[in-house]
Amino acid sequence: MAPFQVQLDDTFTSFGNFDLLQRIKLDYTDVVVSKWRSRVSGLSLVHLDYEAPLINGYFVVATEIFNDSGCPHTLEHLVFMGSEKFPYKGIIDHLANRGFSEGTNAWTDNDHTAYTASTAGEQGFLQLLPIYLDHILYPTMSKAAFVTEVHHINAKGEDAGVVYSEMQGRENTSGDLMALRSQRILYPPGSAYRSETGGLMEALRVLTVEQIQEYHSTYYVPHNLSLIVTGKLSSGTRSLLSVLQEKVEPSIIEHRQNQGPRPSGWNRPFVETTSASRERMKDVIKEAVEFPEKDESQGELLITFNGPPPTAFLERKALDILSTYLTSSPVAPLNKEYVEIESPLCSYIYFSEDTRVTMVDLPVYIGSPASVVLLRNGIDMSRMSMVINRDERQLRSKLESAKGDTFSGTIITDFLYGAADGSDLHGALDEIKYYNFLRAWNSSQWTNLLKRYFVDQPYTVVIGRPSANLAEKLEAIEKARLAAQIEKLGPEGLAKAEQELEAAKAEHEMPIPKKILTSFPVPDVKSISWIPVKSTQELGKGRACSSTASSDSDLKKHIENDGDPLSIFVEYDHVNSDFVGIHAFFSLANVPDELRPYVSTYAAAFFSLPVKLENGEVLSHEEVVNQLDDLTVSYDLGLGLSDQFTEFARISFKVEVTNYESAVTWLRDLVWGAVFDKERLLVSAAKLAQSLPELKRDGNNVLSSVWAETLYDKSSTSLAGAILGQSDFVPKLIKELQESPEQTVAAFEKLRECLTDPSGIRIAVTGNVLGLQKPRSTWSEKFRHLSQVSTLAPVKLTCETLTELGRNPVKKAVVVGLPTIESSFVNHTTKGIQGFNHPEFPALRVALEVLNAAESFLWRSVRGAGLAYGAYVTADREAGLITFSLYRSSNSTEAFEQVKGVVSGLVDGSIELEETTLDAAKSSIVYSVTKNVATAGRAAINSFTNQALKGLSQDHNLQLLEQYQVVTKDDVLASLKKYILPIFSPSSSVVIVVTTPSKVDQIAESLTGYGFDVEKRSLEVEANEDGSLDSMSVSEESEGDR
Repeated sequence: MAPFQVQLDDTFTSFGNFDLLQRIKLDYTDVVVSKWRSRVSGLSLVHLDYEAPLINGYFVVATEIFNDSGCPHTLEHLVFMGSEKFPYKGIIDHLANRGFSEGTNAWTDNDHTAYTASTAGEQGFLQLLPIYLDHILYPTMSKAAFVTEVHHINAKGEDAGVVYSEMQGRENTSGDLMALRSQRILYPPGSAYRSETGGLMEALRVLTVEQIQEYHSTYYVPHNLSLIVTGKLSSGTRSLLSVLQEKVEPSIIEHRQNQGPRPSGWNRPFVETTSASRERMKDVIKEAVEFPEKDESQGELLITFNGPPPTAFLERKALDILSTYLTSSPVAPLNKEYVEIESPLCSYIYFSEDTRVTMVDLPVYIGSPASVVLLRNGIDMSRMSMVINRDERQLRSKLESAKGDTFSGTIITDFLYGAADGSDLHGALDEIKYYNFLRAWNSSQWTNLLKRYFVDQPYTVVIGRPSANLAEKLEAIEKARLAAQIEKLGPEGLAKAEQELEAAKAEHEMPIPKKILTSFPVPDVKSISWIPVKSTQELGKGRACSSTASSDSDLKKHIENDGDPLSIFVEYDHVNSDFVGIHAFFSLANVPDELRPYVSTYAAAFFSLPVKLENGEVLSHEEVVNQLDDLTVSYDLGLGLSDQFTEFARISFKVEVTNYESAVTWLRDLVWGAVFDKERLLVSAAKLAQSLPELKRDGNNVLSSVWAETLYDKSSTSLAGAILGQSDFVPKLIKELQESPEQTVAAFEKLRECLTDPSGIRIAVTGNVLGLQKPRSTWSEKFRHLSQVSTLAPVKLTCETLTELGRNPVKKAVVVGLPTIESSFVNHTTKGIQGFNHPEFPALRVALEVLNAAESFLWRSVRGAGLAYGAYVTADREAGLITFSLYRSSNSTEAFEQVKGVVSGLVDGSIELEETTLDAAKSSIVYSVTKNVATAGRAAINSFTNQALKGLSQDHNLQLLEQYQVVTKDDVLASLKKYILPIFSPSSSVVIVVTTPSKVDQIAESLTGYGFDVEKRSLEVEANEDGSLDSMSVSEESEGDR
């Protein structure tokens, strides 16, 4: 790449009320950072100026709370329910959707709440900015909004609400219980860091809207708000300052909040409050916390140490590097000692960092532990040097693909804890220079760092213990609480609660005037700057040319000038980059079904097996891992891409351009030269076995597994790798490796033989292809063993692996009880469009956006009614299935009824589909398409996916944009009737529900009433002969007509 040429606009240091505090040009990336603050209101702006098709905004409030009421989290939700100037529920998302966006979002952390927006191009962002800030600074926070969004009691006497449903799904999970106990130990009384900012259910049930309003008046003030904006605007930072000066500052002044950056009596949250009063730990503290889980075989561990101050940037970077050194690979010291062994003492060790006002905390997360102590040996300086170099490569790579996300966290931390004038900002952002400092460190300096923060100081330990009794106890307590609540309310109280909820819903349904929506113009697609991709493809000697593949003349000439044509399929997609990616797709079509369960262990072991090189030399697994880490930015093996094309094993490398030939060599050696060593396979299988109990505690994981079991047959590799199937297979594999290793190794050899058939291999070379000296001949040289001519096998699609029920979903329902969750996870599935160029897809895509968009029909009928945290309909064109999903639902039956009513109403005309809704849906799709190609890496791999896997033209997604624009209202309604409405009929759909055991019978009864044949399951624990509890059986009970 050419050197960065950035036009640094340093000709102005003030603009209206705003003064420049800092302007920083980072010399290792093409980003100019400027920080501004209003001398009138104290509102601050940080702009990261760089070329990108997306404009991103992070609007951050420092939120300090000294109790578990959940005010920061509940307020985050209420902000989106309307503002003084725009008093309509969800109008911010309606307008965002019209501005080439997919709505807005937010998160609440221990010390801040951040509101986000992202648009394709600047027009929509600049239009949205003052409206968004009106919502943040001056939300309506009505009682009705509180009822639906935070907490209410429904007609059955059950507690619900969006926030309540979310916390119901989290509160009794191992992670939340352990984190809260750790906070109580680490931070003294009077510290806000002790609080559960999301809100405990007990507190949410008594919280009032007035408490939230009071909290807002304290913290949601201009001088406690920082706007972080990333991306290129036509007039630079002036574009942002102009909007703030003309459309935001006048409103702040009107509200008499023009008190300057530091009003009288203001104490900066955390920095100038009792939260800053904290001493370092003096003693080791160990406590245990139980979490509900019937499988008691595997617990969790959280160890926390005190770190340096938040502004000790060099030391913090050193600790980050040290944690990578300790845990980043199979040969890292802690992994080697405790994880990469035949009987693992834990399934993973992960170091993190929590930034706090006086010092950062250093939590160490340990999955499924036995016992772990920290390293006490010396530092391998050769490996440390490799770790530093690789970390820097990864930073530079991330900056190519996600500059905003790379820097946003650092800038938020600076806003919370850095100097108010921004003087700490340059030191926080100038990460590259710290690598140079750390390269000069010697072994004793690293050892001293290790001793100072981990070995020689006190720490806290929270042990997470799974408890089958607690699962039953919590279920009984909740049943008793609900019974008491229903008795206390009585028929009159329940009726009143229902009336209150219905009144709140009615208030939210107040229509937004069309003139407000249409006053927010839809931007022009031509305003978006697309990343150019040059592409050329060779299918292999003797194979017919593709009629749809693109071929850039410059790139084609560059390839053809480098040796003879190849015998294998390779597509080259060039984009401007410092790196090159190699993605090798190996078809799994010919793998025997009985070998498919082995794929998960093969993938887990792939990069940490011994390797026999072409010259006969055998590298140990440690040598393999160290050399790969020294060479690459990243490497991984997975199934397909983004949950598509999962009948391919994909092996990917990302390296600097100069290491292209080495990466190709490693691909060959790893695939064809891997030695299936019994001990290494045992280690990988044992790690999988150790991790499975924790994975089975997640409702979404179990849902995906049961859904796949129901719809896919044994020829599906995804099904073979699903959690429940692997829970049965992996223990058997371990036993086979111990008792008959030769037979098991032969199975892995057979697996390799099947996936290395040349007819099923497709290679993608992405990145700076024009910068490669030998883009083609490298493959000829390294892959001489694949020189024979063969026919290119067709891409195996997941639709080919469906069961009869998967091809014709009808009447089947499965309800699974999972004791580790308190809400429900649901999939309703029907037949859909199969194929990637179906003429009816544009209408279906717009129909899906009409339903799914923020504040559109599903949002309002489900999330807005407090029935679930998430609800959406997705179309899988590879499988030909359409699925309506509920995430963390408090009442999945009512959610189903509501969505069925909405879709039926749209189809029969009783619910109007407004043209403004159609416009917003089309606009949101523009953002989705842009995001998919918003970085060089994404654009290049999208080009490959379209041409090599889908058989489409390179720019098919952009061509679809034109087709979306001509979709009519009638087209959408026809698509809803044909493809979406069948989801809600037992004659054309199947249902999978994973829920808390106390709701299994109730949900099963409801589904039986609809006409489904219901099968009830519960996940139980089965004792081994030695008394251990490490495998799962499924008890089944059918309900309904057969």
